[in-house]
Amino acid sequence: MPLLRTETEGRVMTVVLDDPPANFMTGPMVDELDALVTAVDHDPAIGAVILTGAPEGIFISHYDVAEIVAGAESVGASVGPRAARGALRAVGAAARVPGARGALGATPASGLVELRQVHDVFLRMNRSSTIFIAAINGNATGGGCELALACDLRIMAEGDFRIGLPEISVGIIPGAGGTQRLVRALGPARALELMLEAEPLKPKAARRLGLVHRTCPPEALMADARATAERLARRSPAAVGALKRAVYDGGSQRLASGLHTERAEFLAIASSGAALRGMHAYAEQVAASGSPPVVPWTDAAAGAPWFDGTAVDLSE
Repeated sequence: MPLLRTETEGRVMTVVLDDPPANFMTGPMVDELDALVTAVDHDPAIGAVILTGAPEGIFISHYDVAEIVAGAESVGASVGPRAARGALRAVGAAARVPGARGALGATPASGLVELRQVHDVFLRMNRSSTIFIAAINGNATGGGCELALACDLRIMAEGDFRIGLPEISVGIIPGAGGTQRLVRALGPARALELMLEAEPLKPKAARRLGLVHRTCPPEALMADARATAERLARRSPAAVGALKRAVYDGGSQRLASGLHTERAEFLAIASSGAALRGMHAYAEQVAASGSPPVVPWTDAAAGAPWFDGTAVDLSE
């Protein structure tokens, strides 16, 4: 049975993560996520993807620890950081050879292959022209938190749930990008404290710190995520991709390098058909009214067309 169940309505795809009973993340689930990200990247009809958990109160518990143990033991004797970096580079180079990934999976390097794969999938989510929204319906620790952090927006159900990265309590560190994305979300001091303390947060505390963008009652979670996804799916896919690359890649570079990334993305997108349609329509509206339409960006509740993405069709 597939571990991901999908349903598409309009430009929004809803993906239900379903690995009962604990909803662990596993290698097969990462394989399906890999295929999903590839599919939506090649489907211009999909503008946003919502990820949520199937079991009540569980988004993703964490990565299956038994799989991590098996992967670690497959590598063999304990290795130092330098040797580990070399092994990862070698496996990465080998995995780029057509057909080699499957062959490597049957060797002692299988654990390294899976580690690189989850990083690659989450990076492709960050660079995709599709918007990914985590509708966190319950507990999301370890790999579940890392998957949520790889999404562009995080909405969490209120309740007695936890989200965080407690891996150090079992003697390891986050391995699916958590150390890097939590630092970028919260800053190094707070992120390090939470990871050292192995302290998952309740929803409202996670919202106050910025780990999740907002919370809502459990019964309203999917409606909130759906309304957000429908609105953001109207944005220009090319502009979404450019913005995400400027933020995720450029934001972690030195300022001068980050500005170069932004300039390149801006120049690449400004002459696109969607951008020219949008800017022409805006300029015409300003010329006709004599003033900029301030309300569309300051009053979301007004249902303003520029905020809602209904003023001009930018989806193609």
